Amino acid sequence: MNNDQWSSKFGFIMASAGAAIGLGALWKFPYVTGTSGGGAFFLIFVVFTLLIGFPLLISEYIIGRGSGKEAISAFKKLAPNSLWAWIGRFGVLGSFLLLSFYSVVGGWVLIYSMLSLVGAVIRDGKDYGALFGTIIGTPWITILGFALFIILNVIVIALGVQKGIEKANKYLMPLLFVFLIILVIRALTLDGALEGLQFFLTPDFSNITSESILYALGQSFFALAVGLSCMITYSSYLKKDVSLSYSAGWVVGMNLVVSFLAGVAIFPVVFTFGFEPAEGPGLLFMVLPQAFAQMPLGEVFLSLFLLLFLFATLTSSFSLFEIIVAAFTENGKRKRNSVASLSGIIVFIAGIPAALSSSILQHILLFDKTVFDATDFLVSNIMLPVGNLFIAIFIIHRMDKALVQEEFMLSSSVNPGIYTIWRKIMTWIAPATIVIVLFNTLGFI
Repeated sequence: MNNDQWSSKFGFIMASAGAAIGLGALWKFPYVTGTSGGGAFFLIFVVFTLLIGFPLLISEYIIGRGSGKEAISAFKKLAPNSLWAWIGRFGVLGSFLLLSFYSVVGGWVLIYSMLSLVGAVIRDGKDYGALFGTIIGTPWITILGFALFIILNVIVIALGVQKGIEKANKYLMPLLFVFLIILVIRALTLDGALEGLQFFLTPDFSNITSESILYALGQSFFALAVGLSCMITYSSYLKKDVSLSYSAGWVVGMNLVVSFLAGVAIFPVVFTFGFEPAEGPGLLFMVLPQAFAQMPLGEVFLSLFLLLFLFATLTSSFSLFEIIVAAFTENGKRKRNSVASLSGIIVFIAGIPAALSSSILQHILLFDKTVFDATDFLVSNIMLPVGNLFIAIFIIHRMDKALVQEEFMLSSSVNPGIYTIWRKIMTWIAPATIVIVLFNTLGFI
């Protein structure tokens, strides 16, 4: 069997879910929700995910399997001798930039996992905020975690699609759900559970700004890994007997469930122990130890959860690494091992400024943001919406309509009317929403 194909529908769905469910749902979603209005932000995020993100995920799947090629080659095949291949190149660049700060956070998770395994995280009277500050503020610790995280990615990507990416996702994603539910059950028994749930689930639109709406749109794209053509590359390895809309539905559903569970797990702990919902990127790392410290065998459960969280983080970074590696191994002239190793080295060098943004480079600001925050904002709130806008234009106005419909309906019992609705969303609603939100945030309207 070809190692550059998914072995099963389940393997593909788990890999796609792994690409989507990671830092987006577990790390970024809680703190962006906390800084952007709580329940109102969550509601807008759900609407954007279902109305815009879901159809765009199907679009990337159609482009990928319809071409059978990785991101850059897909556009070259479907629109030969045109500029459309730059969408794929844009995706590779965006994935590279995203990896440069995403892997820094992956390093934080890795360091926390290692500390927890030796029982060094949970301590009576410990200041978990100070612990997080020490880890991100000590250059050698941050760089070490960053480097080890990159190495783990290179090893798995070098193994290929089936033996590396698919095998890792098949077993680890279901386990993550189990431990997340355990954390939710514990969080709901805390004294501040009701206040936390009210903040998370009660919409208060007075806190919503144009920037919050952009963040919700960007988070819906970040959480589904759409806009940088990662899912084009993943679906290019997919067999024709798998329904794209069915697979996308599973990925979106799992992502929304994990985002919901993450909020239910985090915010009761936030309000019980006096954290600020708008604490920022360190929120998860300060809340998790507090929650597990209240449980019997808390350090053991924290270690297990952190390890699964680490693997979820890795499964997301695999998709980003894969789009880069696939782009440079497409013609068969370069070996996957060599390209994976070289890509890892380049990403590591490029990510050093982001890794040091909380320590020796904290005073270096770009548009009043640290290098880490500026890169995050550029990718999540500018590049992802722009990438999705061009993908929407391409699939409606440039890709062969018959091929699009064939891929949408293949191996599916979906009513043809669903295809019509999807096409209208991709023609009008998705691009119009992206343009309005972007223009409003940038001050054009």
